Amino acid sequence: MRLRELTFFLDEFLKTGEWSETSKNGLQVEGKEEVEKVAFAVDACMETFEKARDTNADMLVVHHGLVWGGIEYVTGIVAKRLRFLLENGISLYAAHLPLDAHPEIGNNVKLLEIVGAEVEEPFGFYHGKAIGFAGRLSNGVELEELAAILEEKLQTEVRVLNFGCNRVKRIGAVSGRGGFAVAEAAEKGLDVLITGEAEHSAYHTAKELGVNVIFAGHYATETLGIKALMDVVDGLGLKTEFIDAPTRL
Repeated sequence: MRLRELTFFLDEFLKTGEWSETSKNGLQVEGKEEVEKVAFAVDACMETFEKARDTNADMLVVHHGLVWGGIEYVTGIVAKRLRFLLENGISLYAAHLPLDAHPEIGNNVKLLEIVGAEVEEPFGFYHGKAIGFAGRLSNGVELEELAAILEEKLQTEVRVLNFGCNRVKRIGAVSGRGGFAVAEAAEKGLDVLITGEAEHSAYHTAKELGVNVIFAGHYATETLGIKALMDVVDGLGLKTEFIDAPTRL
């Protein structure tokens, strides 16, 4: 498949044009014109670049790209990373908020899916747009059990702020750094917020508002969407591979 054709498909599927943020969503680095194999990873870094080369990938699709706002100088680590991609003909495509918020294969829909919750409404409004979702468990579950499910499904170590009810039904999911949504969770009567990064500022907000929070890891909570996107691209007849480079953060 031609790079331009695949890039157009991804842009349309993810609706990248509807998002305005610091991440430059879409094709960030142009490599080979023809794409036979696509690698997928959470982060754009030398570890994933080298593994993409070693697996003979023509393109790497990531959640966290290289270009945030813009590139001021092509020196140091920026030059090293760009040189590696260009010398090896590897294209780099990034999908940040579009992948968090996607209603079918996004990180947050998938977080609700793996714990067995039914999606009810958009949630986690960031600069006026929802990037997460809220859902409901029909019979509810103990908070400890919910945490254990996440640890097993994501192969991660969770941290729990138990400041609300012990049996939870209504769940909000905002992957990555989603601690900003604690207050919104309280306003909407949610029992627990599932997010990634354990943010210090979320502690007292959750405590004072009586909201449970599960921190399941920034990296772990953002593997779901990129893997689901890989399955979509696999359906186009291209070779695909997921590159795991966990940070344990």
